[in-house]
Amino acid sequence: MTEAIVMDGVHKRYGEKRALDGLDLVVGAGTVHGVLGPNGAGKTTAVRIVSTLLRHDAGRVTVAGLDVRERAGEVRRRIGLLGQHAAVDEQLGGRQNLEMFGRLYHLGARRAGSRADELLERFGLADTGRKAVKQYSGGMRRRLDLAASLITDPDVLFLDEPTTGLDPRGRTEVWDAVRSLVGGGTTVLLTTQYLDEADQLADRISLIDHGRAVAEGTPDELKARVGGDRIDIVLRDASRLAEAAALLGGEDLTLDPDRRRIGAPAPDRVAALTRTVRVLDEAGIEAEDIAVRRPTLDEVFLSLTGQPATAQVTEKTEVAA
Repeated sequence: MTEAIVMDGVHKRYGEKRALDGLDLVVGAGTVHGVLGPNGAGKTTAVRIVSTLLRHDAGRVTVAGLDVRERAGEVRRRIGLLGQHAAVDEQLGGRQNLEMFGRLYHLGARRAGSRADELLERFGLADTGRKAVKQYSGGMRRRLDLAASLITDPDVLFLDEPTTGLDPRGRTEVWDAVRSLVGGGTTVLLTTQYLDEADQLADRISLIDHGRAVAEGTPDELKARVGGDRIDIVLRDASRLAEAAALLGGEDLTLDPDRRRIGAPAPDRVAALTRTVRVLDEAGIEAEDIAVRRPTLDEVFLSLTGQPATAQVTEKTEVAA
């Protein structure tokens, strides 16, 4: 696997606070690598370091094979960054925004204009390119922001919580755009608070907590760390919960009387479902719902960090001089 991004034992302190405490991260070229963690875990600090906006105190960091400290200028020519807050000017039109970014990157007037047209077409904004951005929907605005980050056709793209505040339709639009980019060979480092977003987009995920990577793998590999598949049964009659549990037997059963629910391991999904239906039917116990499910990334998050994904801790940031 070609390594597009490498962080090896990276440290960063803000006074007495350790934002990164020996962070290790390897991102393969042409993949989406998700970085998850509670607020304050170090996600934004990591993105600022790999995008040359912040200097690390110790460790090694390379992007596209280039050391971010020693060859920062070359790194910047190879990357794009979509931050948490929109960078486009709402008073200008979509095309004017992209042309402006192109000129800032010294593309020249003609090339900036042609690149703007290419990106508007690519992100489904060609028909609205002359409209002021203030008239755009949230999803359209974020797609324009994403287009602006690609004005130089970067090899590596950093997305720092790209869909925060968007409605479901807007999030889907951004997800489709990201998938298209990766299909074209772009490497994406994604930080997000939405675990379903990482599940949808990421080839691999690193879970960081207190500035260190505490787990890494594919979404399915991480889910397997908190247990295999389980079957959930919701009964119509709560009074038969104990009877049903006794009939189903086995270890690691969980009972939730308030929800009339039984949970049990399901190492063989189909066999477990078939057996459960047969046992309950023979005993005349009616089920309102039966479903086999895999652990969620929320459960992985809670298991490995000891706190839910929505935990709010302020992460201080600093821009390198």
